[in-house]
Amino acid sequence: MMSAVTPDGSAKYMADRLADVSRSRHGDLTSTMPVETDFSQDGEFRPAALFEPLDVGPMHLDNRIVMAPMTRSLSPNGIPGKDVAAYYRRRAEGGTGLIITEGTFIPHETAGFCSSVPDFHGDEALAGWKHVVDEVHAGGARIMPQLWHTGLMPLPTDDVTGIPAASPSGYYLKGDKRGEPATDALIADIIEAFGRAAESSVALGFDGLQIHAAHGYLIDQFFWSDVNLRDDRYGGGLVDRAGLGIEIVKECRRRTSPDYPISLRFSQWKQQDFAARLAQTPDELETFLAPFVDAGVDLFDCSTRRFWIPEFDGSDMNLAGWTKKLTGKIVSTVGSVSLSQDFFVSLQTEVGTSSNMTRLIHMLERGDFDLVSVGRALITDATWPQKVKTGDLTKLMSYNPADLNTLDS
Repeated sequence: MMSAVTPDGSAKYMADRLADVSRSRHGDLTSTMPVETDFSQDGEFRPAALFEPLDVGPMHLDNRIVMAPMTRSLSPNGIPGKDVAAYYRRRAEGGTGLIITEGTFIPHETAGFCSSVPDFHGDEALAGWKHVVDEVHAGGARIMPQLWHTGLMPLPTDDVTGIPAASPSGYYLKGDKRGEPATDALIADIIEAFGRAAESSVALGFDGLQIHAAHGYLIDQFFWSDVNLRDDRYGGGLVDRAGLGIEIVKECRRRTSPDYPISLRFSQWKQQDFAARLAQTPDELETFLAPFVDAGVDLFDCSTRRFWIPEFDGSDMNLAGWTKKLTGKIVSTVGSVSLSQDFFVSLQTEVGTSSNMTRLIHMLERGDFDLVSVGRALITDATWPQKVKTGDLTKLMSYNPADLNTLDS
């Protein structure tokens, strides 16, 4: 288990540390949990659409179920061990079609400051990832690494000090300055590091790669006008602020091949501000997304906290639905699939299952999105896809934050 020693000498495990950080940033979310949406009018649950095959370029998927990337911080010294490989293989054997790994640090010293988050560089870490790839393929699934730079976003498990964080303007939140703006040279080095990581993804036999551009981490910090105050080519309007992300996609495309699947995870909300929005209207969203299509994105992973919430007034489509409509690309939805409360609530308390699966299938069948990313439910139960396929949702399990303490589930 990932643990630390508290001032009183007792062990504090991952779930406790995450709960503490969640409360310090967002308050006691258990006292303000939203009432669960009533999905009883959505009719009978029909799982067949989740189990249709799909091709993303040369990558063939047996079904539409994706394991969402979820930080585990259980790779000592940045090296994913045999337990990590076994953890992912169990999800493959349990019926998941595509696995997106937890975030992995690109080969740059500013990528992140937690020694138990897996690196995507160095002989030992890459050998560990090669073993993960082999195990997942043996289990029958496809797999992509998530390439990650945290920027000016501290993690609860950070334990590396002395290296200044990279950020567009040095701000964590509007008015909360904690560093200095990244220089042009630093930005160029980070883009190149993403490119090297992309080359490693191909060399190790991954089926594609995902770039993490969501949730208030580095690329998303450049997107966000509250914290990107630059007056150069990486600041200004929405497309200008997207420039770093666009250049990273182009570099990953250049360092792989024309048909190597590249996924981009993006979000409106930030960990620093749940209400933040990059695009206020569909037109603004289209303006933001179009350069990424041109740069080479094949798949958009559209991160929301609750997948059933409409993104804009006048339509019941969510962020994934609008992204598919505006780009024509393959998209994945995510956000509290089969669970009653969102991720941040579940850091503070156990959350039960939800009847939202009927709504999910309805949206999938009408073509709002192509893939469904499942997060916490797959941490708790590696056989979630098999249970869903039976159509008996009573077999699904509640999520307990203590599940974050181990890879044994």
